[in-house]
Amino acid sequence: LDMSTGDFRAQAVAAGARIGLACRHAGLHRRTWRRWRAAGTAEVLADARPGAVRPAPSNRLTETERAAVLEACHQRRFADAPPSQIVPALADEGVFIASEASFYRVLHGAGEQHERGRARRRSARRPTSHRATGPNQVWSWDVTYLSSPVRGIFYYLYKIVDVWSRKVVGWEVYESETGEQAAALIERATLAENARHGTLVLHADNGAPQRSSTLRVMLEALGVTSSFSRPRVSDDNPYSEALFRTLKYRGDFPVDGFASLEAAREWVLGFVRWYNTVHRHSAIRFVTPAQRHEGDDRKVLEKRKWLYEAARRRNPSRWSGATRNWDRPTEVWLNPEKENAAVGENEPIAA
Repeated sequence: LDMSTGDFRAQAVAAGARIGLACRHAGLHRRTWRRWRAAGTAEVLADARPGAVRPAPSNRLTETERAAVLEACHQRRFADAPPSQIVPALADEGVFIASEASFYRVLHGAGEQHERGRARRRSARRPTSHRATGPNQVWSWDVTYLSSPVRGIFYYLYKIVDVWSRKVVGWEVYESETGEQAAALIERATLAENARHGTLVLHADNGAPQRSSTLRVMLEALGVTSSFSRPRVSDDNPYSEALFRTLKYRGDFPVDGFASLEAAREWVLGFVRWYNTVHRHSAIRFVTPAQRHEGDDRKVLEKRKWLYEAARRRNPSRWSGATRNWDRPTEVWLNPEKENAAVGENEPIAA
C-alpha cells in the first residue's frame, strides 16, 4: 500500500481487505478515517491529530535566518529587551530579519524565551486552606458598609462567623474602620467562646484593619493564628461574603439607609438573633447555626432520619431510591484543595 497518498484504505478495500482490518493495520480507528473524508466526496482531509507529522511550511525561516534572529537578540544592547522592542529598533536602523512573532517563536524554540530584566517572575499563589472538625477552630471575619441617609456617610459592620457552625460569634457596628476596634471585638469574642490559646485560626481579607499592628499584637497575645486571602482575590473569604449577602437581602433591610448608629446596631442585633437561632442553614443540613455550634444538631438530624425511614416503610412505592441524606457533615473546609474537597458536601454554600 502507498501510505503517502492518503488513499491506502481505498487500495486495501479494492484488493479485497475489510475496512476495519485495513484501518487497524494502518493504526487508525474507523471513525478517524471517516472524519478525514469530506462528506459526499472522495477528497481526503488533512490529518488533524496533534501528533501528526506535518510538512514544514514553505515560508519557514531558514537556518541562517534563525541564527540571525538569535544573534540580534544576543546583542548587549538588547539584553533586557523583548522582541516587541528589538524588532522596531532594528527597523529604525533599516534592518529586517523577521517579524516579531517569528522572533518569539525562534527564542521559544531555543529555550531563551524567559523573563528579562530584574523583575521577579510572577508566581501563582494558592489560597490558604483550613479544615474545621468542630466549633471554634476556624473563624472568618470581615467588615461591610451600612449606608446612612446621607450620601457618603456609612456605618461599619464588623462580623465574625464560625466556619464550622456558621454561627455569628461576634459583631459590632462602628462609625469608623480601625484595627483597634477590630482587636477589641475579637478579644471579646474569644473570651465569650473560651477560644483563647487554642487552635483557633482567624481568616480575613487584606484590608487595613485586618493587617493592623494593633490587631496582630492582640492575636499573638490570645494565641490565635492569622490567615489572609490572596491579594486582589475576592472569593477567598466565602463565608463572610455569603453572610453579608444574606444580611443585605433580608426583606426588612433598610435600603434607604439607617437613620442612626443606634438604629443600625438594633437592626443587626435582631438579624444576628434570627440568623443564629431561627435560620436553617442549607450547608449544615438545614439546622440552625446555634444548634450545630452547641452540638444539638445530632439529635435533630437523627430524628429527621428516623422520620423519613418510617415514612418510606409506610409507603415504599413512593420512594425510588434512598431517603434524603440527613447525615451530619463531619468537616468543613475554608478554600478546600481539590483533593480534599468532598463532592456535594462541605463546600462553601451561600448562607
